[in-house]
Amino acid sequence: MKKFVVCALLLALVTAIASPVMAWDAAKQKNLGQDKNKMTWYLLDYGKDEAGTLFAISRKYYTNTTIKNETIELLMSKFGISPEVAGSLYFTEYRYDYTPDGKQFAMKYLRHYDMLGNEIHGTEYGTDDNPLTFSPNPAGSTPAKGAAYALGKNPSQAQPKKSSSKSSTVPASRVVRARSK
Repeated sequence: MKKFVVCALLLALVTAIASPVMAWDAAKQKNLGQDKNKMTWYLLDYGKDEAGTLFAISRKYYTNTTIKNETIELLMSKFGISPEVAGSLYFTEYRYDYTPDGKQFAMKYLRHYDMLGNEIHGTEYGTDDNPLTFSPNPAGSTPAKGAAYALGKNPSQAQPKKSSSKSSTVPASRVVRARSK
């Protein structure tokens, strides 16, 4: 058991040191939680770029093995990437560009990376071969959350919180310990 804990700690340390996450402004990073497919999302950067374009950069970690395997298969079949390289997939990064009002977005790039932050494959948009295509921002989606932050708004403030009549936790004042005999 001790060997497992030591290995896990070493792996976490190597990942933290080598991860490109460190290149982003920590104050801007936001944990967006999991989507309907149980994939974990983070917002890494947002705002206006040098040209004044609203943008957001998000990262999706493959916490759903089914989706990860589908993406690995796609990388191998569509782009001819070897099974060893494609199988090292760990996260995908997306850059979204927005219209000035933030109501539409276009994907500027998507890049697939391994655990050490090495790029496996990337696709750039905004070229003659892959033009930017703007689409409406679906409410609650990762691009919509990125647009809200890029516009200086907190997306959680814009959406009313769901209330529940049942509490999933018991207030500390009502917890009673059993007496030991």
